[in-house]
Amino acid sequence: LYKLATKKGENTSAFIKEVVKRTGKVANCPHCGREKLQIEFDKPTTFREGGHKMTPSEVREWLEKVSEVLDDDLILLDFDPKSARPEWMVLTVLPVPPVTTRPSITLETGERSEDDLTHKLVDIIRINQRLQENRDAGAPQLIVEDLWELLQYHVTTYFDNQTTGIPPARHRSGRALKTLAQRLKGKEGRFRSNLSGKRINFSARTVISPDPNISINEVGVPMEEVAKELTVPIRVTPHNLEEMKELVRRGPNPKPPAGVVYIPGVNYVIRADGRRIKVTEENAVNVAEHLEPGAIVERQLQDGDIVLFNRQPSLHRMSMMAHKVKVLPYKTFRLNLAVCPPYNADFDGDEMNMHVLQSEEARAEAEILMKVQEHILSPRFGGAIIGAIHDHISGCFLLTYKNKIFSKDDATRILAKAGYIGKVKEKMTGKEIFSKILPKEINLEYKAKACMGCKECLKEKCEYDAYVKIKNGKLITGAIDEKSIGSFKGELIEYIARKFGNERAKDFIDKVTKLGIGAIMTIGFTTGIDDEDIPEEAQLKIRDQLEKAKEKIHQLIEAYNRGELEQIPGRSLEETLERNIMSVTGKARDHTGEIASKHLGMDNSAVIMARSGARGSMLNLSQMAGCVGQQAVRGERIYRGYRNRTLPHFKKGDLGAEAKGFVSSSYKKGLNPTEYFFHSMGGREGLVDTAVRTSRSGYMQRRLVNALENIKVEEDGSVRATTGEVIQFVYGEDGVDPMKSAKGKAVDVDLILKEVQNE
Repeated sequence: LYKLATKKGENTSAFIKEVVKRTGKVANCPHCGREKLQIEFDKPTTFREGGHKMTPSEVREWLEKVSEVLDDDLILLDFDPKSARPEWMVLTVLPVPPVTTRPSITLETGERSEDDLTHKLVDIIRINQRLQENRDAGAPQLIVEDLWELLQYHVTTYFDNQTTGIPPARHRSGRALKTLAQRLKGKEGRFRSNLSGKRINFSARTVISPDPNISINEVGVPMEEVAKELTVPIRVTPHNLEEMKELVRRGPNPKPPAGVVYIPGVNYVIRADGRRIKVTEENAVNVAEHLEPGAIVERQLQDGDIVLFNRQPSLHRMSMMAHKVKVLPYKTFRLNLAVCPPYNADFDGDEMNMHVLQSEEARAEAEILMKVQEHILSPRFGGAIIGAIHDHISGCFLLTYKNKIFSKDDATRILAKAGYIGKVKEKMTGKEIFSKILPKEINLEYKAKACMGCKECLKEKCEYDAYVKIKNGKLITGAIDEKSIGSFKGELIEYIARKFGNERAKDFIDKVTKLGIGAIMTIGFTTGIDDEDIPEEAQLKIRDQLEKAKEKIHQLIEAYNRGELEQIPGRSLEETLERNIMSVTGKARDHTGEIASKHLGMDNSAVIMARSGARGSMLNLSQMAGCVGQQAVRGERIYRGYRNRTLPHFKKGDLGAEAKGFVSSSYKKGLNPTEYFFHSMGGREGLVDTAVRTSRSGYMQRRLVNALENIKVEEDGSVRATTGEVIQFVYGEDGVDPMKSAKGKAVDVDLILKEVQNE
C-alpha cells in the first residue's frame, strides 16, 4: 500500500493518517481474531483496557507482536523500522549520562553535594533493587505493584519533573529537582541559554550618558574601568616590531605626556609558543626586549578602535552598530543624542553593551557593514532614522524662524560650535547662518512641520514661515524644524544621504546638531509653568464652551429619557446616547484647545517645542492650558464603580458628563478629587495595556524570527528558504530595497524633474 502511494506521488503523511483513521474502525484483530476493547490513557503513565489496568510488561508484549508483523506495516504507523520500533517505547534499560554532565561539588564544609540527576538515578536504582528483591522473595502482588508504580514515578520525574498530574520530586530542603527536560526547555535551558546565546569575553556594560560633542559614529568609553581592561590583539611582524616594543615598554599604566589625557598600554603578551605573559610595571622592559615576530600584543583600547555597541531589546538591525572608540574620563558610556532613536535609548538609567572586535576580518566587516553612517536610512521605510532631536530642533527652529538678525559675534559663536571655518559678515540672518553648513548643490522645496494646512498655499510668502525652499545650498524661505532634520522625518537628511552618500550625511548630522545647540545657547530658551498661562478672556471662553457642551449632553439625556433620541442604525438606544455624548465631549476638548492655542503665540516656549516638533504636541498644550477632556476605559466613558453610579459623590443613574469621567479642569489649574480618580482609571488602562502588548509582541517576534531565519534573498533576486523552495520570485514583489526607495516607490520622478529644471 505504502509503495503504491509513494509511486503515485501522493502525500505520504496524509495517506498514513487515512490508514490510521480506517484501522481505528476495525472491531477485531485481523491476525488472531480477538475483539478489540477500548483503551483509555489515564495521564500521566497508566493505560487501561476495558477497565483493566495494563502493566508495562503487557504493553511491551503487545507492541512486540505488532513488530513481528511485516516492517512495511510499521511504515503505515509512521515508524522507520531501522531506527525506531514500537516495543522500544517501553524502556527496559535506562541510558545513564556520564559523570561530566552531572558533576558533584565539594561544599565549604568539605561535604560532597551530588547533582540532581545523580540523586534521581540513585532513587531509580534503589527502588529497582527493592522491586527485584520483593519479586524474588515472593512478596504479595499488591506490594510489587506499588513498587512498580514508584519506579515508574522516579523514571518519569527523571525525564521531566514538571509532568502534569505528578507531584514533583524534591530535595529535603523542599526545592524541586532540575531533571533532564528542565535542562533543555525554555529560556534558561541548554538550547536558548547555552547554544543560541552564550556569555562572552571582550565586552563591557554600563550606564549611558549624553554627549553632544562627540560624533554620531563615536562612543565615549570610560578610561579606567573599560579602556584599560579590554584589549585588542595585535600580531607582531617585522614591520611593526619596534612600535610594539615601545608599546610593551609602557606597561599597563603608562603616564601620558603633558597635554595628553590618555595613552594605551599593554596588559598581556602571548608568545609565539602560546605562553601568556602578564605585563607589569616590573617586567615590561624585559618582556619588550624578548618580543619577537609571531607574538601577539594585547593592547588597551585607544581612540579610533572599532567596537560594536548594542542596546537590548535588539528588535531591528540598528540595535547593534559599529562605533569608534573615544576614551573619556568617568564611568559611563557617552552617546551622541542623534543616535538615540535607532537604539530607542534614553538617559533615565539605560545600560548598553560594548563588544571589542578581536580580528582584522571582524573589524573590516563591521566598518563596511555596521558603521552608524551606513544605517542613517532605515530599511523599514527608507527615511532617516538618525537625526536631530529635542534641543537640536528647537535651536535650528529659533535660528531660522522668520528673519532674525545676528551680530558677527553671535554668528561666529554659533558657527564655531558647528565647526565652520570661513568668513562671517558683520550682520547675518539665521537662514544665512544655517546655509553655511548646507552642501552647495542642494535644491529642495517642501512644507515644514509648522505648516497649518491653509486652503491656498502662499509658498514663499507663508505667514508661518513653513514653506522651505533651498536653492543652490542657500536657505531662501522656511524655518528648519522636525520635518527637515528630525529623526524619522528629516527630509533634508534623507536627501543628503541619497544624493551625496552616507559620509556627507553623517557630517551634516554632526554639524546641524551642534549648530542647533550653539543657536539655542546663544539665543536662550527656557520653559516654565507660566508658559501654560492664558488670559482671563480665554478662560471665560473655555468655561462658556464647556457649559455649552454640558447643556448639550443634558439635552441628549433628556431626549433619551423621553424616548425621542434618534437611533443610529445597528446600535441600541444606550449605545447611540453614549456615542453622541462621546462626540460632544471630544468636540468640547478640541474647541477649548483651539481657544488656548489662539492665545498662546510663537513667543511661547511650549508652542515653539510643539510647532517645531521638538517635543510634545498642541494637544498636550491644550490639555495643560484648556481642559483635559473625557477619560475613557476600553474606548467608552467610565461606567464601572458602585451600583448605578461611578462614585458615591453622584446621584444614582446620573449619565451626565462629570459623573462619567469628563475632566473639565486643565492640568495647570489642577484636577478635583473625582476628576483625579477618573483620570487615574484612564491612565491605569494605558499602563496595563503597554505591559501586555510588550510581552505579546516579544513572543510574537520570537516566533517570527524562528520561523523566518532560514529565508534569504538569493543572488538572482528571489527569496528562498535554505531547502530551496521559492517564497517570492522577486523580493517584495517589486525588487526594491526600502533603503534605496523613494517613499515606497522605486524612483522619485518629481524630485528628478525638479533637479533637472534647477540645473
